[in-house]
Amino acid sequence: MTGRLANHTVLIVGGTHRLGAAIAAAASAEDAHVTVSTHAPHDEDTLRIDLRDEASVAAAARHIGPIDHLVSTAGRSYSAPIREMELSRVQEAIAAKITGPLLLAKHFQIRKSLTLFSGQVAWRPGNGSYATGVTNGAIAFAAQHLAAELAPVRVNAISPGIVDSGLWDARGALKAAFLTGAASRTLLGTTGTVHDIVDAVLWIMSAPFFTGETLRVDGGRR
Repeated sequence: MTGRLANHTVLIVGGTHRLGAAIAAAASAEDAHVTVSTHAPHDEDTLRIDLRDEASVAAAARHIGPIDHLVSTAGRSYSAPIREMELSRVQEAIAAKITGPLLLAKHFQIRKSLTLFSGQVAWRPGNGSYATGVTNGAIAFAAQHLAAELAPVRVNAISPGIVDSGLWDARGALKAAFLTGAASRTLLGTTGTVHDIVDAVLWIMSAPFFTGETLRVDGGRR
């Protein structure tokens, strides 16, 4: 399908990096009018939205006006044992995944859909997973509650599995073994690609009877 978002206005929060940039490019290919944002833009074509700062969210909403779709890829992963946690880093995770979506819903005039990002760690608790797990889990509840309050605007979340998006490049020589191990724990024997997630986002934006849900794109891993 092409052109399913023709003349729709789309804002990608976190749209300058990795997955966000891929979603922005794909939406543009579907003939949407796309705006991207980051918390510290480097050019005049990028909108500034810092989810830790309500004033920046409100200013961006006034600047851009009504939009059809908003996708937030914002996230701040933080893993540490409870007794070693730094409160400031936990608060950054909360701003990205809990208060951030609240501010976006509060200030932006969204006509069709709001799509948020969760993650599989929400359903796989373990040592050091508190901040990332709880904030990603909160996204699933946020989608349900915002869908009820913002209706008929559709609100959904996507929970990706392990995807080779560049996030794991920091593992260096250990990356390949990590991805192989992750693939072995899925039903399909593989890890995901950026295209898998992008396709899911485009489907959600164009699916008129789908709301209040969290779509798991994880190869069947639970």
